[in-house]
Amino acid sequence: MEFKYILIFAASCVVAAARKVGCSTGEMYRRMKRVGLIHGFIIPGYEALHTQSRDYVTDITLQALDNWEKK
Repeated sequence: MEFKYILIFAASCVVAAARKVGCSTGEMYRRMKRVGLIHGFIIPGYEALHTQSRDYVTDITLQALDNWEKK
């Protein structure tokens, strides 16, 4: 799999999460970057995550973000 497709998927996760919580994509990206969610959860989990529904991926991503921010 080409890495550019994984990055596109990661970007779509940021956009979907931002829309779900009602914040800007920039703010969501900063939150995810602060805790390392993109490189520590979304990209490594690409193979499993990209086979799931958008709603599921958004929900699990937001749950992970909430948990990681609490650490």
